[in-house]
Amino acid sequence: MPLTIADLMSKMPGAFLPEKAQGLDAVIQFNFTGAEPGSWFATIKDGAVNVEQGVHPNPKMALTADSADYIQLFTGELDPMQAFMQGKLRLEGDLKAKKLGSAYRISKEALEAFLKS
Repeated sequence: MPLTIADLMSKMPGAFLPEKAQGLDAVIQFNFTGAEPGSWFATIKDGAVNVEQGVHPNPKMALTADSADYIQLFTGELDPMQAFMQGKLRLEGDLKAKKLGSAYRISKEALEAFLKS
């Protein structure tokens, strides 16, 4: 069964590493186009993350990508810098919030466990 955006976003809190998010207080908006269009936002505060479907009125950063490209980014099949340079990934707002990426398990083993959960 292929990974969907809804699967990925619902599992995001389980992959969160609070010790890596020290000092991060942000709302990150995720906007997806393509086969699975939609919007989600992650609220990171006090070492915890909450993910909800919808549009937040005041995010610190917004990430926009085709849903298939974002799944490839998340699974490591697409390099984030390459995606950004090719226009497949757009980031707007407070780029200090990019620390979000380091607040998640991204090792191959962790990714496999995440995908199986």
